[in-house]
Amino acid sequence: MLDQFKGCLLGAAIGDALGMARESTPPDFQRLHEGYRRAWRGHPNTGLKPGQFTDDTQMMLLVAEMLADGTYSEKAYATDLARMYMNEELRFPDGAVDAACRHLLLSGGKPGGVSSNTAGCTGIAVPFGLLYGDPIDVTERVVQACSVTHTHPAAHAGAVTVAMLVHHAVRGRSDALELAGKHAALEDAALGNKVRDATNLAKEGISLESALSVIGNGVTVYQTVPLALFLISRIKDVTALLTTAAHVGGNTDTITLICGAYAGATYGKSALPQDLLDGLEGRDEIESVAARLYERCTTKP
Repeated sequence: MLDQFKGCLLGAAIGDALGMARESTPPDFQRLHEGYRRAWRGHPNTGLKPGQFTDDTQMMLLVAEMLADGTYSEKAYATDLARMYMNEELRFPDGAVDAACRHLLLSGGKPGGVSSNTAGCTGIAVPFGLLYGDPIDVTERVVQACSVTHTHPAAHAGAVTVAMLVHHAVRGRSDALELAGKHAALEDAALGNKVRDATNLAKEGISLESALSVIGNGVTVYQTVPLALFLISRIKDVTALLTTAAHVGGNTDTITLICGAYAGATYGKSALPQDLLDGLEGRDEIESVAARLYERCTTKP
C-alpha cells in the first residue's frame, strides 16, 4: 500500500497543478495539451510556474503532515491555516476559505466556518481517507476538519465522498467508485442523485461536451464532485484522465485533484506519468509525507 499512499498524494498534487492554469476558464477539448502550463496573463494564478499547485494541495498537505506526525487537531489546523493566510502564502483560496481565514484572524483563532457548498475543503479529505480504516472515523473526522472553513452540510458531504473514494481505492476495492456514490447519497440525497446520474451518463457513452452541459463544472460540490466521478468512470487511462480533467474548465484544479488522488490510490505512484512527477513542485516532500502517513496507518493501534 505504500506505493498507493504515495501515488494518492502525488496524484492529487499533479492534478491540482495541471488544473491550476485553466481554473475558471471555459472548457477546451479542441486540442488537449499534455503537461503543465502557466495560467494566462491576468489570471489569479499567473504568478505560479508550471508544476506548482494551488491552495487545495497546500491545505491537503498541511493536514497530511499533522496527521502523519500525530499532532492534528482542528485548532492546530485552524491556527496554521490562518498563519498561512496572514503571510499571504495561500494561493487563490476560494471565497469560503478566504472568509473563514479572515474570521480566524479577527477572532483571535476562534473557528468560524462559512455556510458555503463550495468544494474548497474536499482536498483535505484525502489524507483522512488514507489514514483511517473505519469509514465512521473517516466521516466524522472529515466533517470536523471541514467545519474549520465550511459549515454547509453539502460541503461536508462532498468532502466525505472524496475521502471514501480514496479510502476504498487505496484498500484495493474495485467498486470504490460505486461505494463513494453510496456514501454521497447517505450524506446528502441531492449530491447522491447527481453522482448517480453522472456515473450513469458515463456508462451511456455521452460526449464530454454534452455531459458538461448536464453536470456543470462550477465550484459547488454539486458540480465538482459528480464531474470528477464522471471522468473517473469514463476514462481509465491515467494520462488521458488527468489531461482531460485539466481541460474541463471551471473548477479544474479541484476536479483534477480528485481524479489524480483516485488514480494514484488505485494504481500507485508507478502509474503516474514520469514527466509530471519530475516537474511537480515539492515532489520529494510530498512522498515523505505520504510515507510517514503510511507508517502511522500501519503502526497505530
